[in-house]
Amino acid sequence: MTRLLPLMRGIGGLFLMAADTSKFLFRRPFQTREFFEQAWFVARVSIMPTLLVAFPFTVLVSFTLNILLRELGAADLSGAGAALGAVTQVGPVVTVLIVAGAGATAMCADLGSRTVREEIEAMEVLGIDPVQRLVVPRVLASGLVAMLLNSLVCTIGIVGGYLFSVYLQGVNPGAFVAGITLLTHLTEVVISMIKALLFGLIAGLVACYQGLMVRGGAKSVGNAVNETVVYAFMSLFVVNVVVTAIGIRLGS
Repeated sequence: MTRLLPLMRGIGGLFLMAADTSKFLFRRPFQTREFFEQAWFVARVSIMPTLLVAFPFTVLVSFTLNILLRELGAADLSGAGAALGAVTQVGPVVTVLIVAGAGATAMCADLGSRTVREEIEAMEVLGIDPVQRLVVPRVLASGLVAMLLNSLVCTIGIVGGYLFSVYLQGVNPGAFVAGITLLTHLTEVVISMIKALLFGLIAGLVACYQGLMVRGGAKSVGNAVNETVVYAFMSLFVVNVVVTAIGIRLGS
């Protein structure tokens, strides 16, 4: 029971910060400059890992799927499988890995270093709410970048699947293109973007909470960064399962 108290206290604090963030979304002044700076910051640290992960992930999925379809005599359906996999799973999963592993950790390290230098306490003394000033623009920037990364990964997934299937596995290009919209419709695209937005918001919240709760020196900042990765992965994969189940239910 004693071991569960810090965990429950942390979950409660995270939900409290989420409530405060939601409240300050509709209050002025909105930190527009901070929002764009953080969006660029998260995008800058995330774009290269996204490209490095998306290409091999796409090739692996396309290769495995095409082998299965060839065995079933349905190689012309590879376009439908590539589009469905890229939009519903590959895009959101890669977004989870990058947003939590690169963007959220950089954000946590930034806020953690400010907390260690007592900048957050100085802001509170001046009457500036750190949630409104720092957390809100970072959370929104994380959500925006996650949606953009998801779109990029989905595009890479479809284009990469086309190149790999047509030029390396001999799939008919016309059949591949015709099958893209066979199983993937606007509903799947909207659900994928909702997933990415939720992933970005949750990863941003976890990173900001861990960064602001740092106590101690530089070692505590490193521990907070490590915990951010673990907690973000756990929460984001749970959200992925829940939203996927809801999307399947709505689409059926």
